[in-house]
Amino acid sequence: MTEPVQSPPHASDPASFAPVHRGYYATLVALFTATLLISNICATKGVAFFVDQDVSVGPFQVLPIITDGGFFLFPLAYVVGDVLSEVYGFKATRRAIYIGFGSLLLAAISFWLTQQLPSADFYENEAAFDAVVGVVPRLLIAGLAGYLVGQLLNSAVLVLIKERTREKHLWARLIGSTVVGEFADTLIFCSIAAGAIGISTWDDFVNYVIIGFVWKTLVEILVMPVTYRVIGHVKKREPTYAPVEDGLLP
Repeated sequence: MTEPVQSPPHASDPASFAPVHRGYYATLVALFTATLLISNICATKGVAFFVDQDVSVGPFQVLPIITDGGFFLFPLAYVVGDVLSEVYGFKATRRAIYIGFGSLLLAAISFWLTQQLPSADFYENEAAFDAVVGVVPRLLIAGLAGYLVGQLLNSAVLVLIKERTREKHLWARLIGSTVVGEFADTLIFCSIAAGAIGISTWDDFVNYVIIGFVWKTLVEILVMPVTYRVIGHVKKREPTYAPVEDGLLP
């Protein structure tokens, strides 16, 4: 289904406007970007579960679970990234990733500039503001680098697998891309940020990476039924989507 061709504007027309194309792409990009911004602010709060438990498997501490306030929201960015990659392909998803990257960078610069502004005499929340949105350069670099590499790999792997499987084996695309993307994201972020948050031993670093990777991957696997339904819904209602059914794998 193609978009209707609009006739050129005439002098008698009240004004000229660019057409808004149908489809879900713009909505998904907006949700993708909003998820990144909100989860990065939520992540400034440290969160602990099962603090009265002490469970380890070899060198890895299982309980208590130490994470941040963005743990429940950040995986949604990868879910939306999967939907974008599955329906619109790598080029369109890469554009969304760059938009998200630019938005995160703009937010960080805006927060930093706001910190530098002189506080009004009546403003009593400067310390709280700095604690929540204060920019730590090393953590900012870690987050941006991990996000950019992880999301690009997540999209590239999903599209590469789809070129082999076409419309079949969606589960393989979702799991395969998640494993690669989340591991790269977690490894890069932890490698850069570890020293800034006080991790100084190799055992603690390995534990930090593995637990973070396993947790994020597990969340995405648990919400996979939702991802399936969203992808199916978008494919059916996206007028530009034309599926190719003959997968190359059995």
